Amino acid sequence: MGKLAIRYDHRNRRDEGSSVNERLRTLGEEFWEFHLADSPTMALMLGDHRFGHLHEDPSLEAENAAIASYRKFAERAEAIDPSTLTTDERVSRDVLIFDATTNAHGLEARSAELSVNHVIGEQSMLATQVQQLPIAKPEHAEALLEKYEGIGRYFVEAAARLEQGVEKGRTPIGLHARKTVEQLDEMLTSPIESDPMLAVRVPEDFSDEDTTRWKADLAAAIADHIRPGLKTYRDVISDTVIPDARPDDRPGICWLDDGDDIYQNAIRRHTSLTHLTAEEIHQIGLDSIARLDEEYKELGAEVLGTSDLTEIYGRLRDDPKLHFEDGPTIVAASEVALAKAKAAMGDWFGKLPQADCLVSETPSGPLAFYFRPAADGSRPGTFFVNTSDPSGWGRFEIEALAYHEGIPGHHLQLAIAGELQDIPNFRKHAHITAYAEGWGLYTERLADEMGLYAGPLERIGMISMDSMRAGRLVVDTGMHAHGWSRHQAIDFLASNSPMNIGQITNEVDRYIGWPGQALAYMIGRLEIMRMRQEARDTMGDRFDIKGFHDVVLSSGLMPLPTLDRMVSEWASSSPG
Repeated sequence: MGKLAIRYDHRNRRDEGSSVNERLRTLGEEFWEFHLADSPTMALMLGDHRFGHLHEDPSLEAENAAIASYRKFAERAEAIDPSTLTTDERVSRDVLIFDATTNAHGLEARSAELSVNHVIGEQSMLATQVQQLPIAKPEHAEALLEKYEGIGRYFVEAAARLEQGVEKGRTPIGLHARKTVEQLDEMLTSPIESDPMLAVRVPEDFSDEDTTRWKADLAAAIADHIRPGLKTYRDVISDTVIPDARPDDRPGICWLDDGDDIYQNAIRRHTSLTHLTAEEIHQIGLDSIARLDEEYKELGAEVLGTSDLTEIYGRLRDDPKLHFEDGPTIVAASEVALAKAKAAMGDWFGKLPQADCLVSETPSGPLAFYFRPAADGSRPGTFFVNTSDPSGWGRFEIEALAYHEGIPGHHLQLAIAGELQDIPNFRKHAHITAYAEGWGLYTERLADEMGLYAGPLERIGMISMDSMRAGRLVVDTGMHAHGWSRHQAIDFLASNSPMNIGQITNEVDRYIGWPGQALAYMIGRLEIMRMRQEARDTMGDRFDIKGFHDVVLSSGLMPLPTLDRMVSEWASSSPG
């Protein structure tokens, strides 16, 4: 998403003379209000309808205004002496500084100048996101019409940013640009009446006549605003970007003049660790892949009758009996796994979410992703699985996926955070990648401890997910720091995981468009496991897994160093 053009006057704030606690509380409230106004779609997804008529603004002017505001928020938080704060207030200060600083860094990368991606681009995610909007009342439905006008303007502004990128020599690779044009051509030539932007929630109070009128107005907004915006975006990519696009064998940002700095900032943003280098992460990935070999051989001999890695990968990748045939079956298998996890979670977690978690299939976007519940309770948590290629999903993979995206993974983490009553709103809804995705991957192995996997075949699926996350460390750093080609990245994952080629190419294209994000999963999991083991070593027989999980989940999302401090304090202060 881009940024909404707003102006925030920090000069009118008077921090002097206030108590420290009040300064921090006020700063947190202002930061959250700014964040909601700057991200109106996120606000609407959370059930805040004050910005429901607006859509994000990716223009350079809006981007510069947002950077200045984020920098000022970070400065004001840094000016508060942490030694005067309570433990919980220190967490708030840490999260605010990290969130504001990394958001500023992310915008300063000027990714809008070269962000063209058919997997995670705005155009690929838009329909799924719109269908989750909490349109509960007639006024919400009317506001959506104005938002659709804003969506059209978004793509016009996004096209202008791409033109600015071409002027600076900053462009995507040609393959992504060509695939995005093909995707947009399909969207633009599809019948309006079947446009997924019409598949939105209808207010309960609407009569049939109201619904017919409103859907006609939505169709008109799609025809008059969204599609012209998409056409402008499409034409700029086709006519301006593609002729100057980077070669397909140079997908990494290391090929940009400022690429090394951008990538190091991305590493800090997505791992929340300041000491890691791309070279260290690359080696961690290689070491992690090597450690999986023995697990594959043991389970392969039991399930597939072979301990040969190449044969194991080939069988898992190509045997049609080990793969799904249709989307509804994938959803049904996910629901069975979730039901098992729901029944067992009370034995492993003291704090449990109130919101439910559902499964839904989608034909676009990443392979799987999760939307947290609306803050007003109007929408449960939902994890989406991309079923555009059902046979690409192995039957052995789906349990690990359900545990990661749903329970005990992202749903427990994010629903609990949103339901906390005693922390600031910006902490309830922060997105700190290493904490979020590290927890999701941690729970795939935790599910094994909980006895949730149906059998050894499903446990192979758990290991295959580890292969993907370890491989991400290698190929993300390979492309963005070491200059690997897209083909090199695909070949590496094909040689070191049982993923099929369709999934591999989808994943690699995602990493190209989102530098550093893929590092968060394995780095975050390894850090959480390290914290858990150190707590166990400190506490001995006093260690309690429920207590550990409650410490990790009961304060909202936070940078890993802050979580490390909290776990250490819990381990050293718990009564013997």
